[in-house]
Amino acid sequence: MTFSATQIAVLISGNIEGDASASVGGFGRIEDAQHGQLSFLANPRYEEFLYQTNASIVIISDKLELKQPVTPTLIRVGDPYSAFATLLNHYQQLKTQQLQGIQQPSYVAPSATYGNNVYIGAFAYIGEGTKLGDNVKIFPGVYIGNNVQIGDNSLLHPGVKVYIDCVVGKNVTIHAGTVIGGDGFGFAPQPDGSFNKVPQIGNVVIEDNVEIGSNATIDRATIGSTIIRSGAKLDNLIQIAHNVEVGSNTVIAAQAGVSGSTKIGSNVMIGGQAGVVGHIQIADGSKINAQSGVSKSIKRPKAAVTGSPAYDYTSALRSQAITRNLPELEKRITNLENQIRQLVDEKMNVGEL
Repeated sequence: MTFSATQIAVLISGNIEGDASASVGGFGRIEDAQHGQLSFLANPRYEEFLYQTNASIVIISDKLELKQPVTPTLIRVGDPYSAFATLLNHYQQLKTQQLQGIQQPSYVAPSATYGNNVYIGAFAYIGEGTKLGDNVKIFPGVYIGNNVQIGDNSLLHPGVKVYIDCVVGKNVTIHAGTVIGGDGFGFAPQPDGSFNKVPQIGNVVIEDNVEIGSNATIDRATIGSTIIRSGAKLDNLIQIAHNVEVGSNTVIAAQAGVSGSTKIGSNVMIGGQAGVVGHIQIADGSKINAQSGVSKSIKRPKAAVTGSPAYDYTSALRSQAITRNLPELEKRITNLENQIRQLVDEKMNVGEL
């Protein structure tokens, strides 16, 4: 597939400088892109490569003032990074749209239904009563249990497992190895010290426009639903426990874990390896720093916390600054103590004490 500068400019609402007929068939980093490739410049630290690159087309900011002539055709936009992401999404959609049909061997239950332009890869399993929307892409080795619903344009990469009764919305992407709807970690302690399993009879509901990385686990609810709200983005290797609710447009980085029945608001940002205890609430717009341990509710919207146990981010920075200055403070205190002793000795020598 090739695209001209004119076609690209239309897609990203950009203005062309140079040869509008220049065409590209791939993408490359600005520092090593080749002829026939498209690149972009978003970070000013890479501007020097703009004057050296072999790329045929480069997307740049409409505010950038050139310091010297350039070879590639330029397309100016307000936000080069966002524009480049738009193009990548468009390119990926074109590639996945070409995938259609049911490969063999695979199993589709007689009572399962599916819409138009569906792709089901080899060795996939589609259970009884499952409903797949239009343009759903099921890659090889995916397991979909009974009575699962998957909305239009959703994409499940190889090895994804979606257990019985779970619901996946429209335009959802789930990457390889992720498990949706495994049992929550529910065990009742017994008098003899053993544990009896509490059956997990709920499900997982993933709303529209969600993306979930590889090897994440989202547990089904004990009763009711574990919910991932629309627009949420979850990184690789994330654990979401039973009955958790993740708010819309919330982002969670890799290796973070959220314990059972916690409610996370909208537009929350959670850093990598952060841990959140169960049965608490995280207010809208909160920011949880990487490796933080959140042990109580965050009630103030847009609060920022860090540390373990996590507390106010600004206060934590002040504490860190004080900690770094402790050796100097120790010296100052020692000097003051010496001065006080010297004054006391002098007064004793003159008989004032």
